[in-house]
Amino acid sequence: MSDISDLDRHRYLSLATFRRSGAEVTTPVWFAAGDGKLYVFTAGASGKVKRLRHSPRARIAPSDARGRPRGAWRDATATILTEPPSIDRARTALRAKYGWQMWLTGLFSRLAGRIRNRAWIEIEL
Repeated sequence: MSDISDLDRHRYLSLATFRRSGAEVTTPVWFAAGDGKLYVFTAGASGKVKRLRHSPRARIAPSDARGRPRGAWRDATATILTEPPSIDRARTALRAKYGWQMWLTGLFSRLAGRIRNRAWIEIEL
């Protein structure tokens, strides 16, 4: 649990997912901790979602906004959430951490019609 709370002090997380070839692809993301897990949201058609549908294997590290690691990489398992109670937990955790910025991101996504295509990811160390 201390690993998760240590990570949650950071603003960004570099999330590494893996192509079928085994090649690693890293992306900086907003994230929040809740119930001993980490939660991330992204566009449902993003590459990371497609890669996670193939394999839940992931690696994570605290990072800056450009994805440059600011700590050690950790092996993790990442799953795409589909159950409404799990998605609500993820949404609540991210709103608690990012406040008005998360609200504003949601507003722009609704206005652009992208909110329905949002994917929620749960990460376990």
